[in-house]
Amino acid sequence: MTPGSAHLDHARKVADAILHEGYLLYPYHQSSRKNQSRFQFGVLMPAAYAQLDPTEPSASQTQCLLECRDDARVRIQVRFLQSQRRRVRDFGDDGEPREIDVLVVDEEEFTAWDEAVEREEHVDAGIAELLSEAGREYRVPFSVGPQATAEDLADRGGRVVGQLTRTMTAVHGMVTLRADRVAGPFGAVRLTVRTENLTTPDEPVRCREDGLRYALIATHALIWVPGGKFISMTDPPEWAAAEVAACVNTGTWPVLAGPPACADLMLSSPVILYDHVEVAPESGGDLFDATEIDEILTLRTLALTDAEKRAARATDPRARELMDRLEGMPQELFGRLHGAIRYSSAEPGTARPADAAPERRPVPWWDPGSDTAVSPRTDQVIIGGIPVARGSKVIMRPGGKRADAQDLFLVGRPATVEAVLFDVDQNVHVAVTPDDDPAADLQRAHGRFLYFATDEIEPVRPAEPTAGTRTAG
Repeated sequence: MTPGSAHLDHARKVADAILHEGYLLYPYHQSSRKNQSRFQFGVLMPAAYAQLDPTEPSASQTQCLLECRDDARVRIQVRFLQSQRRRVRDFGDDGEPREIDVLVVDEEEFTAWDEAVEREEHVDAGIAELLSEAGREYRVPFSVGPQATAEDLADRGGRVVGQLTRTMTAVHGMVTLRADRVAGPFGAVRLTVRTENLTTPDEPVRCREDGLRYALIATHALIWVPGGKFISMTDPPEWAAAEVAACVNTGTWPVLAGPPACADLMLSSPVILYDHVEVAPESGGDLFDATEIDEILTLRTLALTDAEKRAARATDPRARELMDRLEGMPQELFGRLHGAIRYSSAEPGTARPADAAPERRPVPWWDPGSDTAVSPRTDQVIIGGIPVARGSKVIMRPGGKRADAQDLFLVGRPATVEAVLFDVDQNVHVAVTPDDDPAADLQRAHGRFLYFATDEIEPVRPAEPTAGTRTAG
């Protein structure tokens, strides 16, 4: 892959978030229960682990469709984390090393922990070669490790009082590519990318933590075909729908990557995403929980006690960097985290070329001021031959098709209709306020109502006809 490509840089930001998703969660120290059961996405265990838990696979497979010339090349980055065991030794007064859980050196803590190292394996192959009989399956083996390092820990006086040791086992794997022409006049190619963990543990695997030492963690792939065009797997064109449905993806979810204009890049993700997903520009850095709101996590992390922050820094170098980044965050960045307004076209006042297409200003999907055919405050609906409109009295009778357990407390209670609404599919929704709700006036002022279908309320008396009458069948 070509370093510095804007599209690849865009995709790698998302891929990096996937690589570290759930790596370490708030409050970012190892004593937290949620950080004692880690690595939940994209884990490819060694095959021997299946004897303990057959639900954790040793291989993943991505299948996707693309249009390209026969002389095109497919370039793949398979990315994963490899577990690295960190242990602490205390030399003590006699200078003899002893393994301990926590060592404090000049008020700084050092703890035992399983870190992770980023890995990338690159594969490059020609489409014509993959389509040929001789190259039906193109296999690229890879191996990483083993490795062992030691780091001395000295106090302010320069005396070595302890040591951090880091070890990792060897892992072995295989990336297998295959390409096939699909049926039909369009000549699309089905590309198969299989990543497999072929590691044989050199000691018995008795638990998940043992298996993780030999695992490929958070495994995913960036697939690039310069000059090609990938087909969306979530919103394919009609001609490709059947072939997309026939693709078999195991442990992966392939989506179009890069900005919306990019068509030659696919991200094979271990978590469900949508096409052209991106990291919000307001985000100042990874918090290892891309499903959470940065502002909330930032404020909660800054509210940790000094002891909790010290424990987080001692847990992992990435947690240390996170703590330092948040504590040094400029005040103006908090405003960016609080919210942003995005427009589908240029901001008002932006200079535009004279020959540019007419400007399309962003508007709400429904503007009550311009759509006089819709008026929730005056529309009415006929239920059981009785007109029901704003101000009508009804009895709430939620049906069995609803899943909200709170509906049990509403059955048979009287309510007042606040509005009759028609959605874009012309389904009717009746907004009501329970008559015996002590906070009814407050709820009404805030526009907070309960909503029912026409078969879930019972009129108790006719309402006077109003303008804009509609009839629901």
